[in-house]
Amino acid sequence: MAGATVHFPGADGQMLAARLDLPDGPVRAYALFAHCFSCSKDVLAASRTAHGLSRHGIAVLRFDFTGLGASEGEFANTNFSSNIADLVAAADFLRAEYAAPQLLVGHSLGGAAVLAAAAAVPETRAVATIAAPSDPHHVTGLFGEHLDAIVEHGEARVRLAGREFTVRRQFLEDVAEHRLADKIRALRLPLLLMHAPLDATVDISNAMRIFECAVHPKSFVSLDSADHLLTRREDAQYAASVIAAWSARYLDQPEHAA
Repeated sequence: MAGATVHFPGADGQMLAARLDLPDGPVRAYALFAHCFSCSKDVLAASRTAHGLSRHGIAVLRFDFTGLGASEGEFANTNFSSNIADLVAAADFLRAEYAAPQLLVGHSLGGAAVLAAAAAVPETRAVATIAAPSDPHHVTGLFGEHLDAIVEHGEARVRLAGREFTVRRQFLEDVAEHRLADKIRALRLPLLLMHAPLDATVDISNAMRIFECAVHPKSFVSLDSADHLLTRREDAQYAASVIAAWSARYLDQPEHAA
């Protein structure tokens, strides 16, 4: 598989680091991948799913949201709205330099973000989510005992996935304002939901709520015994193969191929 490291300006002008995973042969379509909360483009779920899609002829742009990974900016200044804006900026970059993304894929909170961003990317033909919450407010459960401190003092240091981040009150206020259910009802695009029944981070009931809000065509595929982060290689490979097969009927050949 070929690939390239690229950079593009995010919503606030900060340079975002990205990886474009390209097929060995012709590009059938371009996809945009949104990683999980406080993760990066190189987390196993993102890299392995992107590699899997590229083996099926789909070029995938995965990038670090502002303040994460190798991207510029401060994580403390970001929120769900800025994630959506970064996704739109990534789509703009693909459109200008390669071809607009027809497929949006998101993992965990990234799944919620692609559901919210799809309407702002008019070339989108299909959306797929992996272990996505039905409401971005769900992520505040990760802050646990720090919630009161964030509200009272305006910010707090929170340990997430073994790293410490500053989370500010504006993040809580932002996720509380989003009504993802309304965006899902208005999506009017083919939607694939993938979720593991025993996901201990985002309960499978979230997939049920998203499915109920969405209009047809909509599909659900169980990830069976996979964990939330798809740490087993075979789980990410399975997700990629299912997404590729499912999306094939919806994707057009891009005007420009790499």
